Amino acid sequence: RKGKIVTKTNNSGGILGGISNGMPITMRVAFKPASSIAKKQSTVDIKAKKSAILQVQGRHDPCVVPRAPPVVDSLVALTIADHALLAGQIKPVL
Repeated sequence: RKGKIVTKTNNSGGILGGISNGMPITMRVAFKPASSIAKKQSTVDIKAKKSAILQVQGRHDPCVVPRAPPVVDSLVALTIADHALLAGQIKPVL
């Protein structure tokens, strides 16, 4: 393509055996759901052996998606820089 040798597909995400193959580096990211929500929930009080209502107090975000891209970008850049340091491709500052 455009005078460059490229693979037919990028099913490997741009990395083969820990080495970049020149294709764009792609990845899938997953986040666990929020552990608490600001909605009353039915539960069971094990000690009293009765049904109860649980309501978590404080500020809780129902969705972390708006803050996810900068965190993922930063961690990917940090990981790539860490591996470049380990491989001796860039010199340590200290």
